[in-house]
Amino acid sequence: MRFRFFSAIVASLAMVLSSSSFGQETKKEHSAIKAAPRDKNWEKRHDKFVEIAKRGGVDLLFLGDSITDAWGGEGHGGGSGKKIFESRFVPMKAANFGIGGDRTQHVLWRLQKGELDGIQPKVVQLMIGTNNANGMDNSAEEIADGIKAIIAEFNKRSPKTKVLLLAVFPRNTAKDPAANSAQKAKIDKINSIIAKLDDGKMVKYLDLGPKFMEGTTIPKEIMPDQLHLSEKGYAIWADAVEPIIKEMLAN
Repeated sequence: MRFRFFSAIVASLAMVLSSSSFGQETKKEHSAIKAAPRDKNWEKRHDKFVEIAKRGGVDLLFLGDSITDAWGGEGHGGGSGKKIFESRFVPMKAANFGIGGDRTQHVLWRLQKGELDGIQPKVVQLMIGTNNANGMDNSAEEIADGIKAIIAEFNKRSPKTKVLLLAVFPRNTAKDPAANSAQKAKIDKINSIIAKLDDGKMVKYLDLGPKFMEGTTIPKEIMPDQLHLSEKGYAIWADAVEPIIKEMLAN
């Protein structure tokens, strides 16, 4: 009887020690890391990117959501950054694979479904996560997980590609100050996590947020809707990243 009781205690203890609290923690499945498509129009844009990739000749890839798309993507009617992109980055053999509304899971799906087939860019500029942060769908930690998963996808499919990882940009789009404060705190937390992905070799982290701010406010001449950039905003962005991208391409 005593032996059975002792065996039961040992078995229970073993189960506790093997649980995530004491053993190796298992990553929780969540939407930010689960590759997912969107609607048919979105898939048509993805298909165009796949065709561009198949043609090859891309050394520099801009990857992200509407903020990236507006460098000249068709989803934003040419976009505020079109002239700057064409004059300063197209000569570097750049392609823009930004799609408005994308979250980390959508970029993951795109990469897994052919957007790197035929190309191995020397550099990818990645800025993603603001749409995940817009609401309560994902925590800061989950959004950072999604960004890590995208970088891991590059490591798998294009291991020589260097990543210029941009911090999630500041925004001020909520309806009340408390909500804006909470959103800022979430973005700050995301950025504090992904900053640690900078390894001095294949991933370089860069926070452009302060360049768009005046104190604690975002000037409307830089972000008219407090989220998307004006041409002036894209000029600030280009001035900051162009020398870094050139150095990354050269090395």
